[in-house]
Amino acid sequence: MLDIKFIRENPKIIKDACVKKGFPDHTDDILELDTRVRQLKTSTQTKTAEKNKITAQIANTDTCGRAPLVAESKKISNSIANDEVALKTAEMELSNLLHCVPQIPDADSPVGADASANIVTKEAGVKRKYDFTPRPHWEILDMNGWWFPEKIAEISGTREYCLIGEAAEMDLAIQTFVIQKMIAKGFTFIQVPSIVRPQMIFDAGHFPGSDLSVMDNDVFYLNVPDKCLSGTGEIVINSLHRNEIIPEDKLPIKYAGFSPCYRKEAGAAGRDTRGLIRFHEFHKVEQFIFCKPEQTPEMHALLLEFLEEIMIDLGLPYHILATSTGDMGFNKIKMDDIEAWFPAENRYIELGSCSSIGEFQARRTNTRYRENGTNEVKFVATLNNTAMALPRSLAAVIENHQNADGSVNVPEKLQLLMGDRKRIGGKK
Repeated sequence: MLDIKFIRENPKIIKDACVKKGFPDHTDDILELDTRVRQLKTSTQTKTAEKNKITAQIANTDTCGRAPLVAESKKISNSIANDEVALKTAEMELSNLLHCVPQIPDADSPVGADASANIVTKEAGVKRKYDFTPRPHWEILDMNGWWFPEKIAEISGTREYCLIGEAAEMDLAIQTFVIQKMIAKGFTFIQVPSIVRPQMIFDAGHFPGSDLSVMDNDVFYLNVPDKCLSGTGEIVINSLHRNEIIPEDKLPIKYAGFSPCYRKEAGAAGRDTRGLIRFHEFHKVEQFIFCKPEQTPEMHALLLEFLEEIMIDLGLPYHILATSTGDMGFNKIKMDDIEAWFPAENRYIELGSCSSIGEFQARRTNTRYRENGTNEVKFVATLNNTAMALPRSLAAVIENHQNADGSVNVPEKLQLLMGDRKRIGGKK
């Protein structure tokens, strides 16, 4: 959420952000309620001071003179009580509207309503030239007996998967390689739970408003009170330092978070129904950083550069998209997507999103730092980026490194983790 003082002083910026991101503009209502709250607080304070003055007079007045003072004190008490009820209502309404205000997008972000306005800012890697027609990864999985989608559909339902044999080994190798690389880069590895309280998802700012029911189409709820399944490790990591004041010299804090992730994918009907692209359950290694707000551009570049290195290590041609204001989501200042080339499908598919959130999440979790020298307490900034999402990334490796016989070349960086094998699958 944004600081009410900033909204008060910059209503035009807020209105512009609502338009660019495609969210309802509540700025005028917020300012009106903010004025009402401040008036009621002032009124309550003034009346309380007046009541205290009368109380002091009562103590120094004889019995005959006390009656009118007591009556006046009671009248003021009733008025204060009415003000307090009105104040509580106004504060609740104001809080609800403040949670509907989107983060202000970076001035460099493309302005547009949806993904059609995203801009390619970089293309990298060499698209391999095949002397055969490349197969989609699901055909290679079929050829090598690396999965059995029909059987898993009977057991677990749609949008579930099960890998077996060398594909499962490579999936694990990719995860391990990325985690080891992140640790070498100074990230602290952390395995986080997938079960969270809904409030933690709200605190991450993934959904507008304060009504948690808006999450119903995306989030799996458990049949126990106040528990659901997280769609990303970001949710838990974001709340790790809630209500803490971090010493400035501890920043930035960089986490490499691993967890299974769960999403309903309710809005994905008919999309990516074949292969290893879109599931209810998948695994993800998440990059997450807590830092000082002024460090955000540097940290954003660091996260993006790291994901580019992984793409190069795995031999995946890719491009970077500057994500438009209407596609980046509610809580983001800036977002860059990295998409890998899938040769058989002749298209790029997203493997990671690098997002700068600013103080937006920290204000919800009350995560702050104490500035050296001044001793002033300020909100931290947060950033996140998918280091690797699986099995989607496995699909990209399989398609880009396939051979005519259905075998797959193991990228050099994975060979040690694959028992020094250079090729898997195909004719034995």
